[in-house]
Amino acid sequence: MNIINNSFFKRVYQKVFGIPYIVSYAQTGEDILIDFIRGAKKLKDFTYLDIGANNPVKINNTYMFYEKGFKGVCIEPDPAVYAVLKKKRPNDTCLNIGIASKASSEADFYVMNHPGLNTFSKEEAETLVNNGQGKIMQVIKVPLITVEEVIDKHFNGKAPVFVNIDVEGLDEEILRSFPFNKYKPSIFCIETVEYTDDASSEKRQGIFDIMKQNGYKPFADTYINTIFISNI
Repeated sequence: MNIINNSFFKRVYQKVFGIPYIVSYAQTGEDILIDFIRGAKKLKDFTYLDIGANNPVKINNTYMFYEKGFKGVCIEPDPAVYAVLKKKRPNDTCLNIGIASKASSEADFYVMNHPGLNTFSKEEAETLVNNGQGKIMQVIKVPLITVEEVIDKHFNGKAPVFVNIDVEGLDEEILRSFPFNKYKPSIFCIETVEYTDDASSEKRQGIFDIMKQNGYKPFADTYINTIFISNI
């Protein structure tokens, strides 16, 4: 029995504590914060673009919204993880691709011993190996397209409401190529620290600079991720 999603447990919790029991699937409650913003902004037509979706449920910032009946596009370069993602989330559009800053055919993708560490960045993969934090299991070729192409094709030319980016080292590169002049999502959740075992990494200031330049401000920060909302 999954006690977290057990309806009896939820009823007892609410009766004892006097507040609703809320399930979070994210790493540090990011989905609850984003759902709060959704409610505060009264965003009824909620859609999402999850770049680097990885596990379809665990440590996932969009699964809560999938459970609520919303739909989006999930991008996952690892073929094995993609297969699980597509099976678990049939109502989403799942793409076995990577995101590039410009049109390109394919790129090397580093499959690590832990799927959460997979990356297109050779530098990121080698740093993880050198620091004893990961191991490269294989390098595969993965097709690439731009964010603009994804939105044009799968969102009918309308910006997704929420964009989640977690691509292990290439978050800033993707943001630099994001078509902000054409599409203006209401909410972003972006991994803003480098991965370490001891949580000693500093924030990636470049990400904050890009978001500020494009009219976004930090709404909340869980140290690992920062949630940005549009000033407009």
